[in-house]
Amino acid sequence: MLEKTTRINYLYDFYQSLLTPKQQSYMSLYYLDDFSLGEIADEYGVSRQAVYDNIKRTEAMLEEYEEKLCLFDKFQKRNKLLNGITEALKTDSPSKQALLEAVAELEKLD
Repeated sequence: MLEKTTRINYLYDFYQSLLTPKQQSYMSLYYLDDFSLGEIADEYGVSRQAVYDNIKRTEAMLEEYEEKLCLFDKFQKRNKLLNGITEALKTDSPSKQALLEAVAELEKLD
């Protein structure tokens, strides 16, 4: 569950501008502010089911955006490569070839 929440939070960060204001508000309240479905329903004067349906549809939309644009995937790969470069530079004698390969991989992501 925590992995899903973390993933949705990242996807929301990347794609929130593609959502409607209502979708942004529901997702922000549910995932960032930790409101319950009932609390969001009370806030907007709708049923818990309406909130649940909206959140599930929005989650699916975020996953579709990620499938097409891959911003989160590239972010993860970029971070992994940067961490590898940082670790290599901390050693006494980093391999120049390994660093060049990592830089080449970073360039491919853009």
